[in-house]
Amino acid sequence: MSTSDTTATTTTTRNPTPDLPTLTIPPTDPSIHTHTVIFLHGRGDNTRSFTRALHNWRHSRTGQTLFDTFPTFRWVFPQAPLRPVASTADHFHQKVMHQWFDVWTARDFSLREDVQVEGLREMVPVVRTMLAREAGKLGGRWDRVVLAWISMGAATGVHTLFNLDVSPGENGGGLAAFMGFCGRCPFMGRSLAEMRAVLALGEGVPPAGENGVVRRTPVMLQHNVDDPLVLIERGRGLRDTLTGFGAQVEWREYATGGHWFQEPEGIDDAVEFLTRVVLGKGGSEVADAEGSGEDGQGQAAAEPETVGLS
Repeated sequence: MSTSDTTATTTTTRNPTPDLPTLTIPPTDPSIHTHTVIFLHGRGDNTRSFTRALHNWRHSRTGQTLFDTFPTFRWVFPQAPLRPVASTADHFHQKVMHQWFDVWTARDFSLREDVQVEGLREMVPVVRTMLAREAGKLGGRWDRVVLAWISMGAATGVHTLFNLDVSPGENGGGLAAFMGFCGRCPFMGRSLAEMRAVLALGEGVPPAGENGVVRRTPVMLQHNVDDPLVLIERGRGLRDTLTGFGAQVEWREYATGGHWFQEPEGIDDAVEFLTRVVLGKGGSEVADAEGSGEDGQGQAAAEPETVGLS
């Protein structure tokens, strides 16, 4: 498996951006909303299958899902557009799939990197707008919004981070966290300014030389050594790129797990990171931090809301 609200005005885009179809899981008690996680799925996946999978991902000690563990969080799952696959253009039936942007071949992402630019140039402003919207729901608290991703969502997420402008005075001047799994960074080997120049988004990009959002956003990356699609070397490259741009990165590397979330250590580490970094509590408080019920299961997560999904 690959996987209209008050809006803050910090980021702007050169052109109006379309809304993506989304599946949203509200807080258990919708009147108590403390944080939002925007979670980008992988290539070829969709929000329904992705959220079903996450519902099955449980903490090894408490038995709780991510949604149970953080009942005051709002979870937003946008769905990538359907895009034709450029490498199949000469086929009788050109392949089409849900993807944030196109790639020429998953066997070597460095081939025809130019193919990736158009989709990223379209999607990064969309994700920035979603982040601003969610911060607006939280009273302008950018520091209560998490951007998470897996697989192809990584590239979209990291280039959003590179091109996100939040002033230092806006509740910390960064996101609550940037958290990802099995990811890579297109156009590696370039400086931050050169990365931004590739997409050339114009408005909404930080001033030249400014890396404040990158520096002020806590990062956790997870990758499996046996990942057959996004090789571990590319995950380490993403780590080193972010570190080189001033990010404080927590790196988690696991021997097995393939191109997916690692279980059970991966979920445990993700829960510990969100509890410690986002909620500001010690990892040992996980079971008690968000309220647990009989047998450690907590309250049932609220039913998801869908917007524009069919």
